[in-house]
Amino acid sequence: MTYSKKFPSGLRLVVKKIDGLLSVSMGILAGTGSCFETEEENGISHFIEHMMFKGTAKRSAFEISDAMDRIGAQVNAFTSKDITCYYAKSTSDHAGEAFEILSDLVLNSVFPEEEMEREKGVVAEEIAMTEDTPDDLCLDLLAEAYFGNKGYGRTILGPAENVRKFERQDLYSYIRERYNPENLVVSFAGNIGPEEAEALVEKYFESALEKRKFRGRDKVIELCGQSLFKYKDIEQVHIALAYPSLKREDEMMDAALVVNTVLGGGMSSRLFQKVREEMGLAYTVYSYISSFTEGGTLAVYAGVNAANLQRAKDAVLQTIAQLRKTGLTNDEFSRGKEQLKSSIILAQENTASQMITYGKYMLFNDRVFDFEQRIRAIDAMTMEDCERALAMNFDDTRMAASVVGKIKEPLKIH
Repeated sequence: MTYSKKFPSGLRLVVKKIDGLLSVSMGILAGTGSCFETEEENGISHFIEHMMFKGTAKRSAFEISDAMDRIGAQVNAFTSKDITCYYAKSTSDHAGEAFEILSDLVLNSVFPEEEMEREKGVVAEEIAMTEDTPDDLCLDLLAEAYFGNKGYGRTILGPAENVRKFERQDLYSYIRERYNPENLVVSFAGNIGPEEAEALVEKYFESALEKRKFRGRDKVIELCGQSLFKYKDIEQVHIALAYPSLKREDEMMDAALVVNTVLGGGMSSRLFQKVREEMGLAYTVYSYISSFTEGGTLAVYAGVNAANLQRAKDAVLQTIAQLRKTGLTNDEFSRGKEQLKSSIILAQENTASQMITYGKYMLFNDRVFDFEQRIRAIDAMTMEDCERALAMNFDDTRMAASVVGKIKEPLKIH
């Protein structure tokens, strides 16, 4: 069963009760991330996520981790372009203790100066690690090539020089503006009932929330269609292409996901079979869709030898052109639907996945995710739906590209 509630402050709760388990995953999701940041703030959402674990008014950084370890619970967090999520997983009998600790670190963090200085060094190393991970660097560059250096084009980690300048007051100011009750969702999935979950949220979170009015931020959306490159003295060249795709809740999204599966979503996909198996040009080649509230991208990535860059690019473009020309075969359509369904069904067996799925859906749509309806919609999908999605996902005039490796000029895309 699934339960939801909106508290007087505007805070929303969603509970996915899953019988037969002995554990529960819980999360506090904030509708903020790098796409909401200004140029000077870029990286602050992620830095705040790190600093939330560095001490509260009643617990030190060690005491937070020690308290979770004492009850055998796991705790972590992540930041994306438009979400920051703090989450924990515990046995059902320790759900109350785990949620109290999670609430404490989100609501009562004090950001000690000495911890801030240490964590700036940690995040700077994380940024440097991305610079040394060329596939990650290539995909970050692709976002900038497509969206520009603002909004969804901003990196999640931000530049190191920004992180080094952040002060405690900067963190508090950003939290006051973005961690508002109306911009927060608490999500539970697993062996916990609605009554218990609601009581925990009321006791440890809702009652302690500062009831300040939410002031949204307009995201700057700008489609640039650039080709960007970064020289790196490495063996492989990493190439990525991005096309316009659909927004998060578009009625054609499932059909687009099937199209993506056929194109580059697995070992039987056309890109894998053509670029790797037939031509031997890449070890890794795939495609994926990133969807946001306002739109999205369908991206293709491959890592190739520098001498094969042009051949690999041509092979990718030819594979896309052939798919657009001939459409999906009946076998590809059937296989793609089953892969999409199985990914959703298998995720139902993972409480962490369910906590995030139901929490994100509530955060962005202000209603409960309907699993059965999603499966029915996939079952009802037709080949014509996929043909429509195929026509909506590849606009060559708005394509963007990025390349990282021993190259001296951007990739020619138009």
